[in-house]
Amino acid sequence: MNWAETITQSLKDNDVSLVAYVPDISIHQVTKILQDDPYFHVVSATREEEAIGIAAGAYAVGRNAAVFMQSSGFGNCINALASLCIPSRIPIPMFINMRGEVGEFNIAQVAMGRATRPILDVLGLPYYTLDTVDRLDQQVSGALQLCYASRQPLALCLTPMLHGGKIA
Repeated sequence: MNWAETITQSLKDNDVSLVAYVPDISIHQVTKILQDDPYFHVVSATREEEAIGIAAGAYAVGRNAAVFMQSSGFGNCINALASLCIPSRIPIPMFINMRGEVGEFNIAQVAMGRATRPILDVLGLPYYTLDTVDRLDQQVSGALQLCYASRQPLALCLTPMLHGGKIA
């Protein structure tokens, strides 16, 4: 299985059936698989905080949800995480496509790419960097289990080393 198929299977194995995402070419490989699979309800959001709201609403009615976004948009959802998800103990796994890393061609992506993990630290949210397919299934499944057991959001940082990155 490639990285996108592995993530899809891990979501299924952990009863995550709703996925909200902000469209991005680097995560399109996985969101396309999710959209084509009738197990998933996939919702395209216009902004990251909207995706967080959709996932929080799904959890409120008993459905596990995940969010896919790009690191450059992660800053848009900090308030939703800090004022809704963290105090309300809403577990949302966030798959964050990391920009500003190895092979980055767009200088505008670098600052938020570098700031994403420190912001997660300040919020007290765990994160895991995914940069190889080796044991990816264990990493993703383990992170999803932790997310729901701890009832708090967490991030899975998808690096260009995992998915090939964006091309200029």
